[in-house]
Amino acid sequence: MACTSGSGCQSNCYKNEEDDHERGVVPPPTPPTNTTKSAAAAAAQPNPIANGNHHGLCLKCKANRPISSESSASGDDARFCGDCFRSNLFGKFRLAVTSNAMISPTDKVLVAFSGGPSSRVALQFVHELQYKAQQNFDASRDRSLPVFGVGVAFIDESVAWSVPSYEVIEGIEEIGQIVSSLAPPTKELFVFPIESLFSSESTDGKDQLSKLLDGVTDTTGKEDLLIHLRMLCLQKIAAENGYNRLVLGSCTSRIASHVLTATVKGKGYSLPADIQYVDARWNVPVVLPLRDCLLDELNMLCDLDGLKTIELIRSPCSGINSLVSSFVKLLQEENPSRQSTIVRTAGKLTPFDFNRIPEIIDTNVPLATRRRQKRYNLKPNESISSESFCPICNSPLSKSELLSSTDVGVGDSHKNSHLFSVECCSSCQFQILPKDPISKDNFYMLLPQPLVSKAKHSSKLGNLSILREQIQDCLLSDSEDET
Repeated sequence: MACTSGSGCQSNCYKNEEDDHERGVVPPPTPPTNTTKSAAAAAAQPNPIANGNHHGLCLKCKANRPISSESSASGDDARFCGDCFRSNLFGKFRLAVTSNAMISPTDKVLVAFSGGPSSRVALQFVHELQYKAQQNFDASRDRSLPVFGVGVAFIDESVAWSVPSYEVIEGIEEIGQIVSSLAPPTKELFVFPIESLFSSESTDGKDQLSKLLDGVTDTTGKEDLLIHLRMLCLQKIAAENGYNRLVLGSCTSRIASHVLTATVKGKGYSLPADIQYVDARWNVPVVLPLRDCLLDELNMLCDLDGLKTIELIRSPCSGINSLVSSFVKLLQEENPSRQSTIVRTAGKLTPFDFNRIPEIIDTNVPLATRRRQKRYNLKPNESISSESFCPICNSPLSKSELLSSTDVGVGDSHKNSHLFSVECCSSCQFQILPKDPISKDNFYMLLPQPLVSKAKHSSKLGNLSILREQIQDCLLSDSEDET
């Protein structure tokens, strides 16, 4: 069937010569004159482009020209027009959300916003889902489906990276303008200085954070510690303000870099936990709706739609994380499918039990929605994970790491810092924790209270997990009769 739209077709329909012949619409031939033979011959040989479309049209709508028609182009810009490119990218996002039950009508979603293209597109797409839900709510008579709430969180890490105060003020103002410019429903913006995790007093928090970071001599370890502290800040904002979903803008490119860095750091056991669509090991489950989108695609969408981005934090380029990111970027330039291949290969690893959204029985959610969620979500009896976690990075601990943490001498049992260090994963022990006992004690005393409290709670759960494993043979299964 022929497409009757002028441009921007997003329904995969297109006009071709077979449709014209079926309807008997055959244009009369116009024999070329001597003066037009050369032009007709040139027109009969269209210039091919990198996507193999010899007609030079969008691969999807077959009506508009691709974004880029250069012979060197090999990505979606050479295959799709602007409208179809955006539709394709939003389709990846929406499929990830619906297939993994990331957002339900009764949820409150907190979007982590850093100002980069990934978080900017994540915010834009979540806003569009909410805007569409609001339109459906207003148009419905019974108004049975509520509209999920959306909040935005920005973690101010300028103290850690010595960013000038005037740049921070300007950056926060621009972020506020981005959030306020979005159409209703309105979204609350939370600006949380990372030093507030240590103390409510700004000066005390800055001093404690600076001393803590100064105790980490490894550049990569310092960067990883800030990443973990940032997650604690996001979890704190979400928990204190009633949000039950945390959206991160992690894309395929960033996940591919994480796969290699985790492998280099010896975190292969915990790697499957970090690369899934859903991560419910946290109190507020974390979701990655842009997991199937490349960073180049997100950058291109920001350029096409005029989505403003902000680069406030410039991390150093001497650590493992930055070096691996540069290496993966180089691989992508040589082969555009390399990043996706890395993520797909790592995705074959077996995920953990917490890599699904826990099922919540809520009578306010419509029955059809609850049935759909049961297909993907974690059942309540499966939500109790037998995993123990590193008190710093919250990575699942392997059996060897778990056994080494239980091998603590009696004379050292009164040392909280020693107990804390032996319960950390091998990567954190090597890159973050100081080596000598005195520095280790000082490091432990400088840790924020939420992290220490979480570590003590995880330690109790870990001991219960070990005890359960030891008496597993004596336990009755659900299918066995107690008599």
